Amino acid sequence: MRVRPPVTSTARKPSRIQTENRQRIRDAALGLFATHGFRGTTLDQIADACGMHKPNLIYYFDSKEAIHIDLLNTLMEEWLSPLDAMDPDGDPLEEMMGYIRRKMEMSRLYPRESRLFANEIVQGAPRMLPHLESTLKPLFDRQCGIINRWMTEGKLAQMHPAHLIFSIWAVTQHYADFEAQIAVLLPGDDKRARGAEAFVEAMFRKVLTP
Repeated sequence: MRVRPPVTSTARKPSRIQTENRQRIRDAALGLFATHGFRGTTLDQIADACGMHKPNLIYYFDSKEAIHIDLLNTLMEEWLSPLDAMDPDGDPLEEMMGYIRRKMEMSRLYPRESRLFANEIVQGAPRMLPHLESTLKPLFDRQCGIINRWMTEGKLAQMHPAHLIFSIWAVTQHYADFEAQIAVLLPGDDKRARGAEAFVEAMFRKVLTP
């Protein structure tokens, strides 16, 4: 994964217009990557979507891969924050339910980001694998250890901690990754969101209660 050089004290702060243009590119690319995947998206499409000429876009990002990696790096930080926020000294059941609620909220608010992540993983994580190994794996192992301790202490129902987290990911991110299907089967955004969150919370609370 490409790593950008650290900003030094001599680096000029981006202007407001530069910051806005970078965000325009990121927003346009996110929609295209989430819909068409990395391979199905071109720099020309991104330039058209954000209303820029291709040479102007390349001024900010030198390649399609650079934009994709920039989005993935930001996404990883945001996607892992709810798992990292679980308090080992908190009430185990409420910590788990809080994590599940945050994951449901992220799927509702950031469906494009979820699909971007899913597309990358389905392709074998070619641009993200080092980040998964260096960042996700240690966090995952640490939080599985905390959950296992809670289970050993009788504060959560006994089950495999890793598969529990996988199940949480699968259920919560389904509402983002398969949003088009759910919209057809359960029309009505507000009712769908409320019903999903209430059902998922009730299901996991029943499963996790010792």
